[in-house]
Amino acid sequence: MDTSHWQLARQSRDHRFDGHFFIGVKSTGIYCRPICPAPTAKEQNVEYFQYAHNAAQAGFRPCIRCRPDSAPGSSAWQGAKTTALRAKQLIDSDLTQQQSCERLAERLGVSSRYLRQLFQQHFGISVTQYRLFNRCHFAKKLLQETSLSVSQVAFAAGFNSIRRFNDAFLQQLHICPSKMRGQHSTKHAVLTLKLPFRPPYNWVALQQFLAKRLISPLEWLGETHYGRSFKNQHCQGQFTAEFVEYKHHFLVSIDIDQPRFLQPILSEIRRVLDLDADTTQIEQHLATQLQGAIVLTQGLRLPGIWSVFEAGIRAVLGQQVSVTAARNLVTQLVAELGAQDGERVYFPTPEVVANSELAFFKMPQARKNALRNLAQFCADNPDCQQLDQWLPLKGIGPWTVNYAKLRGQSQPDILLAGDLGVKKAQAGAKPFNDEMCAPFRSYLTFQLWQQLT
Repeated sequence: MDTSHWQLARQSRDHRFDGHFFIGVKSTGIYCRPICPAPTAKEQNVEYFQYAHNAAQAGFRPCIRCRPDSAPGSSAWQGAKTTALRAKQLIDSDLTQQQSCERLAERLGVSSRYLRQLFQQHFGISVTQYRLFNRCHFAKKLLQETSLSVSQVAFAAGFNSIRRFNDAFLQQLHICPSKMRGQHSTKHAVLTLKLPFRPPYNWVALQQFLAKRLISPLEWLGETHYGRSFKNQHCQGQFTAEFVEYKHHFLVSIDIDQPRFLQPILSEIRRVLDLDADTTQIEQHLATQLQGAIVLTQGLRLPGIWSVFEAGIRAVLGQQVSVTAARNLVTQLVAELGAQDGERVYFPTPEVVANSELAFFKMPQARKNALRNLAQFCADNPDCQQLDQWLPLKGIGPWTVNYAKLRGQSQPDILLAGDLGVKKAQAGAKPFNDEMCAPFRSYLTFQLWQQLT
């Protein structure tokens, strides 16, 4: 592997390279991020690794100063690695943390043997080994950033026993868990963790987009923060993410009733805030293909919606009405059918929507039927991720499905070609071939919407 460009990146300590590779220092036996504040090691004492688990496999232990577990993740849409990266993403967000390789392969539409080959080819590690490393890395983050007990950390990371956790941690990270429990652990009831991103991050554009679509009291938004409640069959709670621009991270305060499901919830927060996108790479590609057709907004992210069901409901209620009218309808739905726990309100479940007559809505019956059809399908197929299966439902068209893919799944290559805003922006721009903008046409969609502001 050619590492010459990593040598220059390491010497520059540019935050845009954070998470792209890791550095093993032979003289200390430690591996670091390229932005580590420690004195720069001599080149002859350095070894480069594309992934943190590769450095750990080579016998290096994680740096306590720069904390490799805090590096932003790599984007999950890079050419031939797509299937392997998608599998990696599914492991990171697995709610039960027990999903077998066979089940992963089934979800991805490939054989388990092929998936194992892809993982070994692109990551140099087996699916099982990666899952174990991933759990240990996450446990390290909890040990250093929260006041959870060691047993709570072990269970939150997916281990069934303390002994197994201690053995795996020492094997994977070459250090005992007790040495990770610093003297400065937080003592708050609400957990607070840092979720990093690779700059630039255009918070202003994201905040303005969310403000126009904010559903209160389900969500809350300020000049530098966004938060919301969440609920699924495993856990419930709420989070608030504070944008800390100069440190290139969000400081996330999270209240969750079942800490063992913390990892997939944090993974979902990362998706909703689009923290793993490399916007510099994306915008360079778009600029090359657009050739000045529009002026690109730097650091633009994809604002996610918490679930595909919620995204689908928002899309149906947003059909052929203004953004403000759609927000009012969603707010009314949450007020009428949302579950309430004290001051906290949750988005209604598919079962609740499917069983409601929706009499409180002043809209055509066909629109109500579309809502109930979608809700019934999601209730009957809670694990369905192939959203094209919505298309046979009466009242659900390609725009609705693509909107749910765009914001409910954060798929990177969805152009909402039938959207009125997209059409208007395209009409005001110089001609360009949008197909050449693949695989980042979701970002093109948001760039086009940005032209209207």
